[in-house]
Amino acid sequence: MNNLPILVVDDEKNIRMTMSQSLEPLGLPVETAVNGEEALSMLRSGPFGLVFLDLKMPGLDGMEVLRIIRQEWPRLRVVIITAHGTIDSAVEAMKLGAVDFVQKPFSPGEIRELAQLVFDREALDADAVIEYGALIELAKRHITDGMFADARVAVKKAIAEDPGHPEAYNLLGALNEIKGDHLEAVKFYHMAVDIDPTYKTAMSNLERITSWGKYGSIDLGPDAAASGEEPGAESDDQ
Repeated sequence: MNNLPILVVDDEKNIRMTMSQSLEPLGLPVETAVNGEEALSMLRSGPFGLVFLDLKMPGLDGMEVLRIIRQEWPRLRVVIITAHGTIDSAVEAMKLGAVDFVQKPFSPGEIRELAQLVFDREALDADAVIEYGALIELAKRHITDGMFADARVAVKKAIAEDPGHPEAYNLLGALNEIKGDHLEAVKFYHMAVDIDPTYKTAMSNLERITSWGKYGSIDLGPDAAASGEEPGAESDDQ
């Protein structure tokens, strides 16, 4: 974990205060911004290691801030905060590297664990990762970096390591959805549900992608570290 500060961007004072207090035990400086304009000004003034970014803010909204972050600081990790658990463009957000989402209301422990997971994910050695859960987290890191082909390779390795879990198939569904192949995405979401009918992540994705006019974020599943090419570059099924 680096020693760079964490930036919390939210127009609600109580949220900023709660998140700052929740993150303090990590031992890193925590700074806050009340809107997208202030956040970008702070980012341009000095380096940060992680950003918690609210999507619904007056003025410059979170999606536009995320787009600018990807242009100016492509390696900066961003966790999306949402009050509704949905965003207007799931595929666009994932293309911009949004693989971690936290929904209001949240617990202090949830915020700390998510931040720690993002930092732990950065420390993974891509050449040495062989365990299923670590491969899934490596795939998410590759998605954040826009390395979708590498993410697909990591997911396939996870399936080869342990084909009996739904998470990897759900990720393949998400990667196909990013690529614009909705039929393949639906197939892999179905496969995840077939493996575990109680797996809410894939069920949510399946409902969203097959419902006319229904919006929502692509769900990559619960974050658990222990458990590039551009979209359209590949045509393999799995």
